[in-house]
Amino acid sequence: MKTRVVILAGGEGSRLSILTSKRTKPAVPFAGKYRIIDFALSNCVNSGLFDVMVVAQYRPHSLIEHIGSGAPWDLNRDWTGGVRIYTPYRARNEAGWYVGTADAVQQNFRFVKAGQPDQVLVLSGDHIYKMNYEKMLSFHRSNGADLTMAVIRVPEEEASRFGIVGIESDFRVNSFVEKPPNPPSNLANMGIYVFNLDVLDKVLLEDHARPDSSHDFGKDILPRMVEQGYRVFAFPFRGYWRDVGTVQSYWEAHMDLLEVPPPLDLYDRSWIVHTRTEERPPMRIASGAEVRDSMISDGCIIERGAIVEHSVLSPGVVVREGAIIRDSVVLTDTRIGPEARLTRAILDKRIRVGRGAVIGGEAAGGMLTLVGKGSVVPEGAVLEPGALVGTDVTPEDFPADLRVASGAYVETRRRAYKVQA
Repeated sequence: MKTRVVILAGGEGSRLSILTSKRTKPAVPFAGKYRIIDFALSNCVNSGLFDVMVVAQYRPHSLIEHIGSGAPWDLNRDWTGGVRIYTPYRARNEAGWYVGTADAVQQNFRFVKAGQPDQVLVLSGDHIYKMNYEKMLSFHRSNGADLTMAVIRVPEEEASRFGIVGIESDFRVNSFVEKPPNPPSNLANMGIYVFNLDVLDKVLLEDHARPDSSHDFGKDILPRMVEQGYRVFAFPFRGYWRDVGTVQSYWEAHMDLLEVPPPLDLYDRSWIVHTRTEERPPMRIASGAEVRDSMISDGCIIERGAIVEHSVLSPGVVVREGAIIRDSVVLTDTRIGPEARLTRAILDKRIRVGRGAVIGGEAAGGMLTLVGKGSVVPEGAVLEPGALVGTDVTPEDFPADLRVASGAYVETRRRAYKVQA
């Protein structure tokens, strides 16, 4: 049977704060050398699925540049579909911006059904996991399902963030509620769906005609299909899966990679996570530097006396003499000045941290400190735990005493960015 994959990659990702000021959530760097969408794309090709549509909307430029023709994933092909990226467009008598996940698929449905696939696999482009989709497709066919959704048990305290699924003994879904304040269970929808093409066509058209709908899979399509008696089944997944939709979950997912053994094995040669990379020289660690329980990418330089502990460094990060980095995530080409200290911090790309600056720390409540892409933290500055520095901030934007209190936000005076901390 023929399967077409649709990856929803248009999320604004406001809960990721300044990390999505200039990029869509699936394009956010992860685990040093990857982007978040690499996991969905790699799962596709490792599952033998090479007909992939990526539906993008919010700030798609980084995503488009990263995916390109799809060569790193062996998706630069025509006869089996390859990868294609679709963004909103204006046409006669048609809407423009997508107003929900279901609307994003509906507006592109003529591309979805081209070639008449039997099944459509709908994925979110912003989750971290490894999964063989062929097992889920076989489960879908063997149950004669109209819709199959992947489900996983999540911590009970986090269940209100997800759609919660009720199932019978044969895994048929008998209830679905989206992000309930008091979840009836912790069996969560993973945002991975298999639809029969004719069923998807029917439910999207019906939803499109409903003026009261938010045109979203979780809020509208799924609960309505359960209520209307469609054959909806839940496919249980027991591996590692993270929805990195918040700053806290993004940081925690990085810290998970540093466990021994890690719950997500990036070193498994039987299931390679592919990505687009640029040529970088090997990392260089000077005599007297200390690196403990960390992931260090190509092109990094760690100078004498510097300490990197329980942290993830992306390509090209430079850690100057005497600097200390602990429990932090530092993205590409950022430079940490001499004697600077980072603790429980996330620094975006191409940041300059001045000599002796202090960013973050151990605070009650475990607050994280963020610095946005392209910013400069001046020499001697102090960013308390929970402080936030926006994108393209210069030393002139800092307060006179160079101290940024917990919860405070420093933004560039040249352009105001509205960011949710």
